[in-house]
This record gives sequence, C-alpha cells and structure tokens, in this order.
Amino acid sequence: MRPHIHPEYRQVLFHDLTTNAHFLIGSTLKTDRTKQWEDGNTYPYVTLDVSSASHPFYTGKQKQVGKEGQVARFGQRFGQFLNKNKEKV
Repeated sequence: MRPHIHPEYRQVLFHDLTTNAHFLIGSTLKTDRTKQWEDGNTYPYVTLDVSSASHPFYTGKQKQVGKEGQVARFGQRFGQFLNKNKEKV
C-alpha cells in the first residue's frame, strides 16, 4: 500500500442527543471537538441526532401503518364521491 494516503483511524466518542447515549467507536471521521470520557482519556467528539439507541427500527417502537393501507383509507373517505360519479356516467 502507498504510505500517507489513508485517513487516520482512531477511537471517536459519538453522542446521541436524542437519548443522551454515548458510544466509543473506531472511526476515521475528522472533528475539532474533544471530550473526556469515563476512562479519563480525551477523545474526538461528534454529536448525532439519530443512532441505534434512538432509531425506531432498533428500539422496537415503530409506528404501525393501518391494516388496510393508505389506498383503502382514501377509498373510505372519498369512495362515496367516486361511486356517485360512476352512476352519472
């Protein structure tokens, strides 16, 4: 491999602001911010809006779409108007 072309791989502290969860993960992400972690070491610091700690897919708190779906709901709300138009034609 050619030297000096790869980004620096290091431990980075990620902070999910939604759940106030912290993750110490290896990354090549560049940041100027740093924060001291529980182990006493200072790591590069990155804030996140969504992570596995707050995303509905991973937490199991997904919204369930209605059993009939959007098309059926549209038919329930506006089907009476569609049926009237078919009778006139």
